[in-house]
Amino acid sequence: MTFHCIIKILFISVFFFKAKLSSVNIEVEKLKKSVSKQEKINESLTMKVNELVSLENMQLVAAKSGLEYNNNNIIVINK
Repeated sequence: MTFHCIIKILFISVFFFKAKLSSVNIEVEKLKKSVSKQEKINESLTMKVNELVSLENMQLVAAKSGLEYNNNNIIVINK
């Protein structure tokens, strides 16, 4: 009788383990989808930042503020 009880306990344990594993796999897939979505958002934001820091955009913003581009005022510092 104890052998049958052990088998039943093992069977139940395996069943619950598989159920938990399935649940964890579903959560992993949700997280992968979330990460993928965030990576696309990050890529889009990086592109927007690159547009905003472009020389053309800086000149446009400066012109709107009444400033002008003067190459003689630029100093390059090398480390």
